[in-house]
Amino acid sequence: MSISIEDIKKLKELSGAGLTDAKQALVEAKGDFDKALDAMRKKGLTKAEKRGDRETREGLIDSYIHDGRIGAILELNCETSFVAKTDGFKELAHYLAMQIASMNPIYVSEADIPKKELDKVKKDAEAKLKDDKKPADVKKKIVEGQIKKHFADKVLMNQQYILDDSMTVEAFIKTHIAKTGENITVRQFKRIELGVTE
Repeated sequence: MSISIEDIKKLKELSGAGLTDAKQALVEAKGDFDKALDAMRKKGLTKAEKRGDRETREGLIDSYIHDGRIGAILELNCETSFVAKTDGFKELAHYLAMQIASMNPIYVSEADIPKKELDKVKKDAEAKLKDDKKPADVKKKIVEGQIKKHFADKVLMNQQYILDDSMTVEAFIKTHIAKTGENITVRQFKRIELGVTE
């Protein structure tokens, strides 16, 4: 079985891994490029999960203006100024600003949702099921599903990524974490729409 150098280079580019790792993945996948890429992504995402606790103090502020009517500004953080200056990191920041302008999220992650608002949504969902004869554990799952659905579009990390709806924004960021080898976090953002005030 021969593995072309073109495939190794292509896999290296797409996964952000080294040449040796890319070649090894292709050998293990018996030359199947898609299988090797999938394995590399899974490995990269696993590493990205482990980096999630590392502190992010560097980064940049980026913005996106659409047609002079909608604008978004965000602070995207990473671990080192070296990564913050790379084209890939700047591109990520710009795509995220586009996402915010387009999809109008309110919170960065579920952890940012105020308890008061969570409790209200939960109470409303429970009230709708009050007279339902379903078992308690089933009702609980329905309520959890209703809460998740209610906040799905309001939480940036849970939104479908606008340029690839096969992944969430969180998964998109994790692909960059895997490539850079650094933790990346969205610290804050603001969206402004002409004529609309909060």
